[in-house]
Amino acid sequence: MPHNFFATISRMKYIERWALMRNSRPENLSEHSLEVAMISHALCVIGNVRYGKHLNAEKAALCGLYHDASEIITGDMPTPVKYANQKLKAAYKEVEAESENRLLDELPADLRPAFEAIFHAEDTEEDRYMRRLVKAADKISALIKCIEEENSGNREFRTAKATTAESIRRLTAELPEAGDFVEEFLPPYGRNLDELITESAP
Repeated sequence: MPHNFFATISRMKYIERWALMRNSRPENLSEHSLEVAMISHALCVIGNVRYGKHLNAEKAALCGLYHDASEIITGDMPTPVKYANQKLKAAYKEVEAESENRLLDELPADLRPAFEAIFHAEDTEEDRYMRRLVKAADKISALIKCIEEENSGNREFRTAKATTAESIRRLTAELPEAGDFVEEFLPPYGRNLDELITESAP
């Protein structure tokens, strides 16, 4: 019996982000999710190596990869609408959960538990902390997009850049991994390949 899960997930590449903004280069959900997955993994590695955490970095990468999968069904809801008030925020969370369950229903019954562990948080301190890092990675990815747009001469993202940077700054007080990533890895974003290679050469 055919199952639709992965064919549906493959449609992430058709979901464009930042719909209310003029983009110099469109960003789709698939590429955003890949970036969030890589940053989530990095944040957990930093936490384990530098802060004595015991985080599952590989699971974090998978959570990052699927973190916005519900948008295949809902579309990318603009932030000003999604968080306009508590009622709308709660309603969107409900729609998001229903959409995730619809995706999970497309899996064979024997495989579903493994994917539920990726989509839904487990009741452990480590899992909750790891998922907070995935949310931080999502914010960092958004900031990277703002930086890239600004460097291309597009001033459309200047307000989004400021608000996202402030949001990340507040997160770093409780998530030092995010602070380390922003300090050590964010500055080179926006440089061209020749600059990146020249700087890294011995």
